[in-house]
Amino acid sequence: MVTSRWTAAPARAASPRRRGAVLERAILDAALDQLGTVGWNGLTMEGVAAGAQTGKAAVYRRWPSKEDLVADALCAGLPRLDAAPDLGSVREDLVALCREARDAMFSRPGLALRSIIHECDPIQVERFHTLIVGGVVEPTVRLLHEVIARGIERGEVRSGAANSYVFDAIPAMMMYRTKMCASEWNDRDLEEMIDQFMLPLLRPDAS
Repeated sequence: MVTSRWTAAPARAASPRRRGAVLERAILDAALDQLGTVGWNGLTMEGVAAGAQTGKAAVYRRWPSKEDLVADALCAGLPRLDAAPDLGSVREDLVALCREARDAMFSRPGLALRSIIHECDPIQVERFHTLIVGGVVEPTVRLLHEVIARGIERGEVRSGAANSYVFDAIPAMMMYRTKMCASEWNDRDLEEMIDQFMLPLLRPDAS
């Protein structure tokens, strides 16, 4: 039988089989996508496998449970807050740092982490405690410490401001208003928080 381009279906090039780090990255990305769309309660290993275009066995070989998978996905995906801004004034440094924290909160991994906090029961949340504290809270507080310490050296900030209550103020305010008031923290909101709340708390003439 003679075939032509009109009668023979064109052969599809086989897609290359992904292995190792490439496949793992696809699975981790699919887990974050699942958390962002269906949340913690809706996430399944089957759904993650489908999103990564791989088999369920490939997921289970690497992660025996969805808790293990999600923990690794968040560790790999959460934005890193590595360096404190140094823009010449405590106000500008705080605004820049808050923007970084806001962008992390509303990134794909940040939204995934929030779905865990909102949907998991206390025992499950406890499993992610180290990740939440070590990956998000502690880096933010450490950078706040650097910004405030520089402000004290410049004379912009009172010496007694370097305490745990002050360091907790911005993360607590941002998390509370995000969860309770559905605030998305646009740039104006961040500047108002710094000008009306943090600077009066920090300035040298505060009692």
